[in-house]
Amino acid sequence: MTENRASGRTTTRRLAEVAKKVGVSEATVSRVLNGKPGVSEATRQAVLTALDVLGYERPTQLRGERARLVGLVLPELGNPIFPALAEVVGGALAQRGFTPVLCTRTAGGLSEADYIEMLLERQVSGVVFAGGHYAEEDAPHDHYHRLLKLRLPVVLVNAATEGLGFPCVSTDDQVAVEQAYRHLVALGHERIGIVLGPEDHVPSRRKLDAFLAEARRAGLPAEPDTIERTLFSLEGGQAVATRLVRRGITGIICASDVLALGAVRAVRRLGMSVPEDVSVVGFDDSAFMNCTHPPLTTVRQPIEAIGRTAVTLLVNQIDGVSVTAEELLFEPELVVRGSTGPARARVPA
Repeated sequence: MTENRASGRTTTRRLAEVAKKVGVSEATVSRVLNGKPGVSEATRQAVLTALDVLGYERPTQLRGERARLVGLVLPELGNPIFPALAEVVGGALAQRGFTPVLCTRTAGGLSEADYIEMLLERQVSGVVFAGGHYAEEDAPHDHYHRLLKLRLPVVLVNAATEGLGFPCVSTDDQVAVEQAYRHLVALGHERIGIVLGPEDHVPSRRKLDAFLAEARRAGLPAEPDTIERTLFSLEGGQAVATRLVRRGITGIICASDVLALGAVRAVRRLGMSVPEDVSVVGFDDSAFMNCTHPPLTTVRQPIEAIGRTAVTLLVNQIDGVSVTAEELLFEPELVVRGSTGPARARVPA
């Protein structure tokens, strides 16, 4: 008897919480959970989504249906570009009647594969990945192949390794480097270096190819001592930029704004100035880059367009509409600020 009362209280609390979340009566929630008629499809879906969000199990007869939840898997939130993308994707999903579930990898925390298990248990309708292991050739990819076998709708943001076959939307890395390199050449720089991510990182490989092509076009050196790789962190950027500046590099192109801020710090720690002695170009145009000292010249990713296109591709898959497996490239924009300036004239020997 006591057990039945406890169960009844749990059911009543569940009805009340879901009804409050959706803005309908408890009777309406009860009709949905019991499969009764008299409820619109929109209300029915809203009730089921609220159940998922609040952590309640769906009734057995409803568990076979996909929840109107979409996983958004990000590598971190420390780089401002990822919260910016999450805001765009989350807003676009909400407009389509879906609820985003944010999954962020942390050091020593859950892996991408762990998050996929959790999302599948929640019966998500699809997943958007950004900055994930799909862009690293040497990283584990088993969880992606599992999603392919399940035919779960998935979209990747920014370049992926070959063979995955998911729709992908990317900033054009080649155009980004072309814009940055030609800007520095126009300012008179002849010793230009680049700071990239790890060697197996696909977007960094694309940036390197563009860097080498631009150096050949301009007739400028692009020896190994003009190229550095590191982890995407301020400290990593500072360490490798220090080496570049000591080799006489006067213009540095960085694969992220965070790396660029590390490069600016490196120049200052060497007793020099940006841009008087060394010019620095970032990549992303993440939040507050116009508020740094000096304001950062950077290549802006079109995050709004990329995020909304990713959601459109995902929802089309969910709705059974065929989508292209070809990568969609979005053109970036060079934003010139105070971290780049004319190269100092060389003093004759």
